[in-house]
Amino acid sequence: MEDLPAPPPRTPPKWRAWLWVTVSGALGALTGAATFAVGGYVTLSGNVKHEAVTQKDLGGEARPQKISKALNVLIVGSDQRNGANARYGKFPGERTDTIIVAHISPNRDGAVLISFPRDSLVRLPACPAKGNLPGQRPHVGMINESFNSGGIACTWRTIEGLTDIHIDHFVKVDFTGFKAMVNALDGVQVCLPQAVHDKKALLDLPAGRQTLKGEQALGYVRARYSLGDGSDIGRIQRQQMFLASMAKKAMSGETLTNPATLFGFLDAATKSITTDPDLTIGVMKDLATSAEGLTAGQIRFVTTPWRYSITNPGRVEWVQPQAQRLFRMIAADQIAKNVKSGEQKIPKSQIHVLVRNGSGQQGLGTQVAAELEQRGYHIVKVEQAPTPYAKTVVAYSGNGESRASRLFRELKKSRSRLVRTATTQTLVLGIGADWNGMKPPRTLEDVEGFDATQDSCTAS
Repeated sequence: MEDLPAPPPRTPPKWRAWLWVTVSGALGALTGAATFAVGGYVTLSGNVKHEAVTQKDLGGEARPQKISKALNVLIVGSDQRNGANARYGKFPGERTDTIIVAHISPNRDGAVLISFPRDSLVRLPACPAKGNLPGQRPHVGMINESFNSGGIACTWRTIEGLTDIHIDHFVKVDFTGFKAMVNALDGVQVCLPQAVHDKKALLDLPAGRQTLKGEQALGYVRARYSLGDGSDIGRIQRQQMFLASMAKKAMSGETLTNPATLFGFLDAATKSITTDPDLTIGVMKDLATSAEGLTAGQIRFVTTPWRYSITNPGRVEWVQPQAQRLFRMIAADQIAKNVKSGEQKIPKSQIHVLVRNGSGQQGLGTQVAAELEQRGYHIVKVEQAPTPYAKTVVAYSGNGESRASRLFRELKKSRSRLVRTATTQTLVLGIGADWNGMKPPRTLEDVEGFDATQDSCTAS
């Protein structure tokens, strides 16, 4: 009888746990720790930087009460343009284009990451001046102003005030660290519906399925005006899908059974982050031990319900009561029961749509694209049809029928039809003279999301 090949080395549970929270944290949330060897443990622990945030900074007794044993971690992406980051354009101070709250269940068997659109127009709280930061007076403004005015403490206070979710810790991730994490995994796969050429984001990519490494990956998640309709919402969708693909690869057997790759990823991740001092080694180890069974499929992504502002063009407002319902579910740890992760085979954010206006009505294409985006679809482009269309058409090619059918079901009945064609590589909504609008969106009794197994290349 022939000898059977030796099974692959078993990944120590604590490394798996640290890995998933580190993935949430390139994303942000490093909230676990492990021991591969004593030297490795000391190295990784020593990599993490800390910044103090006091109870006074957060409003003291006015803070939201903690009503569950879940862990809520505020994640921001730091846009500091000095040192190695100066090549992206120099300006003083720090900014953040990414704000996420990672909610980790009490049993450490699930995580939900909520993205907050940077262009959200919200009521901002007072924050004191700190260091070289001027502080913030109470006013209505964009949500990311708090970071510019009062740093991470002010952003923390802002998110708690808006959501009534008690935040336990923060993690800040910088540009260069993100690139190092992607490179440590030897790149992350994405699918591009069209070629991208963006000098500002240092991005030059052909259409199709490909693996992005550090510089390209950073350009892809930062790019805004050269991709889709140029909105911040489109950028959030790309960030979520990229991070889902990254989580899937980082938590795969390919990474977990390769000590060099695994340690390289964790080393890059820990070097890139700053946390509050209360995120201690003891907290990390306890979380790691309890989260050893978590898989990529249990990491879910949602976006705060939003709509484009009518009174402030270019800004977005949160849709109520849906947004507050989401925040209440997070605070009470009811989110796992309500997020429809994987209910649909294809998340709407994975359905790329080119909107072509052939209706004869000026501006209708932009209006329809905005409504589709508010419903979660990813808008590739809005353009004018070369000739008028009598009928509305949803055109698709290849394996796009399921995507096209989902979009088609959103339209009110008219003479519209589904058409398969070989002339388009993306879904096209051709708006005709018969356009009758879209069906009213269903009441959001729960929140639609997707998990980290549904990356940008898996659905058909």
